[in-house]
Amino acid sequence: MLDIQLFRTNPDLIRKNIQKKFQDAKLPVVDEIIRFDKSLRETKTEADRLRAQRNAASKQIGALLSKGKTEEAEAAKAQVARIGDQLDGLGQKEEELAAEVRKRLLIIPNIIAPNVPLGRDDSENVEVERFGEPAVPDFDVPYHIDIMEKLNGIDLDSARKTSGNGFYYLKGGVARLHSAILSYARDFMIDKGFTYYIPPYMIRSHVVTGVMSFDEMENMMYKIEGEDLYLIGTSEHSMIGRFMDTLLNPDDLPQALTSYSPCFRKEVGAHGIEERGVYRIHQFEKQEMIAVCEPADSESWFEKLYRYTVEFFRSLDIPVRALECCSGDLADLKVKSIDVEAWSPRQKKYFEVGSCSNLGDAQARRLGIRVRGEGGNYFAHTLNNTVAAPPRMLIAFLENNLNADGSVRVPEPLRMYMGGLAAVKTKIE
Repeated sequence: MLDIQLFRTNPDLIRKNIQKKFQDAKLPVVDEIIRFDKSLRETKTEADRLRAQRNAASKQIGALLSKGKTEEAEAAKAQVARIGDQLDGLGQKEEELAAEVRKRLLIIPNIIAPNVPLGRDDSENVEVERFGEPAVPDFDVPYHIDIMEKLNGIDLDSARKTSGNGFYYLKGGVARLHSAILSYARDFMIDKGFTYYIPPYMIRSHVVTGVMSFDEMENMMYKIEGEDLYLIGTSEHSMIGRFMDTLLNPDDLPQALTSYSPCFRKEVGAHGIEERGVYRIHQFEKQEMIAVCEPADSESWFEKLYRYTVEFFRSLDIPVRALECCSGDLADLKVKSIDVEAWSPRQKKYFEVGSCSNLGDAQARRLGIRVRGEGGNYFAHTLNNTVAAPPRMLIAFLENNLNADGSVRVPEPLRMYMGGLAAVKTKIE
């Protein structure tokens, strides 16, 4: 959510930013905000004028009564009552106008960083860098479900009966690999100095609207019927919400946090939930990293966060690349974003396994996350990034560590979480 002062002083900057994001339908909203904000300020000015009149009239009542001027005192009382009625009406009008302003502010996109490439959608994202040499083995790499089934590690049919498409049972060595990857991701981030959290898996609606845009909310979140609660789509939602309405001391920053949670997503607008695949699903688990920092430090934290994900994947022998998200692919709250994509030997291309985002002060402004300053309080900056999100990450792991006999190599960093196993084989372990 942008500062209302920007609409008063530089609305053209906002309009140009909307055009950079190819959201021209929102251009009229800028003028609506300016108009409602002007009416709101005029209403407040009128209310202040009436309060001054009421205070002056109230002071007169006692003086008039002390002088025995009962009739004049009663007239003053009547005037105070009339002004009170007017103020009640103006108070209601203020609330309505403020709500109209806020409703529109919430749909205006954040100002993107100057170096964000311009483009309409993810097809125009720009490759930044590659890490590791993408390789294709001299044997066929099966579809990820076939790899899992050969390892006796997945049951889609039972999940379809209990829950429908987009769910699965993992079992045996594959389930163990899944848990090992998350445990390693947790410890990897702890070793980087991050504090480990397990957050609430449900949050209230005002937290949801504080951390994401309306479009994201509609397409992602599951609402708990009869409750003001939503299932989280990522632990970032509840972790950023943790700082809501707080005033942080500069000495408390940065806050570097890593959190585990299950994640729940409707996947509305996706190209359908695969019946056999687990690339797009309704429920998965993720290790996340979050930073709350000084505005001046958010650019350096952005670089640091996304490189942690690269380092994590490379430690498991998975080649990755970084893609700079273009303006049209950025969610409305984001200033800048980089997708990390893993190499798929089967498809002979990269696919997304995580996303690093700098949201500037957008979430902090919505949720009231401030930093105490000598010259006045100001909003913090928030960032988030995926460490590991099986099963997508698990798909990349299985394909890149597959042996010709169908077994899967376990890289050294994972072995301590796998009971010392060097490979997951086709027998149940």
